[in-house]
Amino acid sequence: MKLSLLSILLGLGMAVPQVYGLARPTAFAAAVRKFPRSLPAGFFLMALGTAWFLWLVKQEPIADFTAFKPYMLAAFAGIGLATCIFVQDFLAVRGLAVVLLLVAKLMLDTGRPHLGETPWVLLNQTLAYGFVVAGIWLTVSPWRLRDFLNWVTANEKRSKLHSLLRLVFALLVLVLGLTAFRAI
Repeated sequence: MKLSLLSILLGLGMAVPQVYGLARPTAFAAAVRKFPRSLPAGFFLMALGTAWFLWLVKQEPIADFTAFKPYMLAAFAGIGLATCIFVQDFLAVRGLAVVLLLVAKLMLDTGRPHLGETPWVLLNQTLAYGFVVAGIWLTVSPWRLRDFLNWVTANEKRSKLHSLLRLVFALLVLVLGLTAFRAI
């Protein structure tokens, strides 16, 4: 995937919820507060993360693991399924953590070859490492996302302010994809 396309998709993906947050802050805050314990969102994110991870393992060309690859794929698929069945508490947060880690891998792999071409690539790489830290943090203590989301959406003014800040950052990522990363 080209870095420009990745930045455009990330920028749009981060911007759309923020526009909704600015337009309908009360409804947005209510939806955000429900997210950490949402089973449908958890099932979706965990399925997405598991499928993506299985695809990455299947693509891995390490010869030492070739004989074990079918067993590894079955074990990892079983872990993803078992998580959905036995660890339903904060499943959406855990699924989000997996997806954040996989998005970070994609961002780092896509941006690394272009580090010398423009200093703006460092913003992309820094965001990826932020996703790694967030993914680890959410895996270790998923209830902290619930607490953070409750704090961010405690009142309409705070909710709008944070939506605006995230929207500005998302638009920066989007504009970088359309300009500085256009040829990359």
